[in-house]
Amino acid sequence: MKSTKDRIADSHSSLELEVLYHISQSMAHKHDVAELLNAVLDIMETEMGLLRGTLTLRRPDTDIFEIQASRGLSELEMKRGQYQLGEGITGRVAQTGAPALIPDITKEPSFLDRTKSRRQAQVAFLCVPIIHQQEVIGTMSIDRPTANEEELARDLKFLHLVADILAEGVSGIREQNEEHESLMAENRRLKQRLDDMYHPNNIVGNCSSMRLVYEQIAQVADSPATVLIRGESGTGKELVAHAIHYSSPRKNNPFICVNCAALPENLIESELFGHEKGAFTGAMNQRAGRFELANGGTLFLDEIGDIALAVQVRLLRVLQERVFERVGGAQPIKVNVRIIAATSRNLEEAIREERFREDLYYRLNVFPIHIPPLRERRSDIMLLADHFVSQYNREYNKTIKRISSAAINMMMAYHWPGNVRELENCIERAVLTSTDNVIHAYNMPPSLQTSEQTNTSLLPADGASLSDMLKAYEREIIVDALKKHRGNAAAAARQLQTTQRIINYAITRLHIDTKRYK
Repeated sequence: MKSTKDRIADSHSSLELEVLYHISQSMAHKHDVAELLNAVLDIMETEMGLLRGTLTLRRPDTDIFEIQASRGLSELEMKRGQYQLGEGITGRVAQTGAPALIPDITKEPSFLDRTKSRRQAQVAFLCVPIIHQQEVIGTMSIDRPTANEEELARDLKFLHLVADILAEGVSGIREQNEEHESLMAENRRLKQRLDDMYHPNNIVGNCSSMRLVYEQIAQVADSPATVLIRGESGTGKELVAHAIHYSSPRKNNPFICVNCAALPENLIESELFGHEKGAFTGAMNQRAGRFELANGGTLFLDEIGDIALAVQVRLLRVLQERVFERVGGAQPIKVNVRIIAATSRNLEEAIREERFREDLYYRLNVFPIHIPPLRERRSDIMLLADHFVSQYNREYNKTIKRISSAAINMMMAYHWPGNVRELENCIERAVLTSTDNVIHAYNMPPSLQTSEQTNTSLLPADGASLSDMLKAYEREIIVDALKKHRGNAAAAARQLQTTQRIINYAITRLHIDTKRYK
């Protein structure tokens, strides 16, 4: 038969296990440090009947420990509870990492009573460190009625165990919060970067037709109106769509892009509207469509002229009512989506040929914006070229300083069937192949050098023979060297690793006027 002492010990052990269980449950469900600390003190107050309890945490990047949660203290008393390392019992525990047991606070001269909250005598004070990865991150202390030395020592040991468990919980929540804050900061940075990248001011072009585009973007951005962007392939329709979105009140919400021409006819409905599980072969799970993903933001339907007639009917209903059902579903889904569509097709011709619904056309064509082809905005070619040179200098760690006269002539004379996209690809290639920080004519792709549309003083309109091409390249190389050395033929000869006599002969043969470069 157990003695009274053993029964009391068993009772204490059972109570301690109950407390630890409740604390572990709280740690699993609390994601805020203050909530966790208060929950732990609630448990200890209810289960153990402590008179007063405090939990301090180290203020980040300091040696000050502040009371973060308490029982038995007013808000004013909590504010008084700040301790420097080594200051009072709490500060000493924080400094040494060793627990402290004061059987009677009235007999302890180093006890500060910083909170000025204790009115009764004969109170024991127990304080233990909260240690994580060998660093004291806080302290935990309780007041309890005085008792014999064995009972107080047992409580101190148990309090130490609670503090060890609490250390993992506090550090885990702090790490989660820091990671969350880091992700949020990165998210804000990326959103700002997108905002800056797609701001209308970053669209390159200064001709009258592009200024009209900027005005139209400013006019329509703040409204929820549907926009139809018209223009040839490669003119920058998606860039304009981005500019409208990031200039609108929806800029912090999703921008979802769908290329209608790239999706097979049998999949485009599922992509746009989503599908229910089992709606068709291979539909293993329910899936949200692009309209749902874009809720609150903007849905950009690129190459809308390529969409199938069957899908056009459903799309018309969404544009009218902003309601749709998933494929295989019957539950109406309402969305708040701004539609921007784009096409390089002649929609009016498609309507006449009954390949595009007229009613859908009028729904889309609320606010049309026309992007001119590059051949109609030749004054912007060099602006764009310089922009792409800077861009690919950064991307490929190059230092291209200028574009040669011959290369400029080629670009200005070319008809640019691929528009801005083709120009960008040409400049990227030229930046990669340049070896002397200058883009020369020979760095340009063959399409610019041999096209019938190209007509410069270097390349005759009736064709570009090998002899003509060699003369053009020779002239360009010599002219570049003369420009660099202000018309000094001797210095140009040294740069080109040849003699001044050969350079002078070439200057005469190619009819180069050195005075123009002095």
